[in-house]
Amino acid sequence: MDLGLKDRVALVTGGGSQTGFGKGIALALAKEGCDIIIIDKDLEGAKKTAAEVEALGRKAVALEADVTKSAQVNGAVKNALERFGRIDILVNDAGAATPPKPFVEKTEAEWEPDININLKGVLICTRAVLPQMLERKSGKIINISSGVGRYGMANSAVYSAAKGGVVAFTRSLAKEVIGSGVYVNSISPGLGDTNFLRTSGILKTAETPPEFLKHVSADIPVGRMTTPQDIGNMVAFLASDVSSDIVGQVFDVDGGKIIAAL
Repeated sequence: MDLGLKDRVALVTGGGSQTGFGKGIALALAKEGCDIIIIDKDLEGAKKTAAEVEALGRKAVALEADVTKSAQVNGAVKNALERFGRIDILVNDAGAATPPKPFVEKTEAEWEPDININLKGVLICTRAVLPQMLERKSGKIINISSGVGRYGMANSAVYSAAKGGVVAFTRSLAKEVIGSGVYVNSISPGLGDTNFLRTSGILKTAETPPEFLKHVSADIPVGRMTTPQDIGNMVAFLASDVSSDIVGQVFDVDGGKIIAAL
């Protein structure tokens, strides 16, 4: 099926990690014909992803910005608009998590990264990109959330709350802009062997990483972890006109993990 994405311009946050969902999203969209803007604190990583996009025959630019800083994001979006003229698709993928810890043991300083990166960053990036979408009466916004934003996770209460906020923001903004030509949806990825997994503290167990990953995979109904390509495929679908009757929804792409959790 031709998704009709050729020559559209997509901005993906958090595409610098070479083992993350963001890179998979950027490449999936590029394969469908999109030009790609990558925003990440890790400029060198973003440049590597941009180079892979260009190798697919599409235009790409890597821009350095911290999604929690409005001035940096606004500057990067201005730069992107000057280069490409418009942003058709926004994918709010940048995310992080502090190591799991009982809520009463976490300090406010430890709350901040969970809230700022996962929720505030989505708000800042959306506010920077949305006005030109509304002006053109066209755009797709896809927020990357998490299943824990709905069913919660012990020892990660603040992270879960932030991701729950992304779900609520997705549905609220979708209601606000419905009829304007701008569509807002969200994806909740399953656990993947990404840089996020390895920096969030989840792998700090008695098991070696391969043993842990094998154990986790066995607990997923389809028997494997979610890949960046899985998420990229879903983003491409939601970014296309094929999904023009879908708005304000949250899609679990997790190998059936949420079914087992409920």
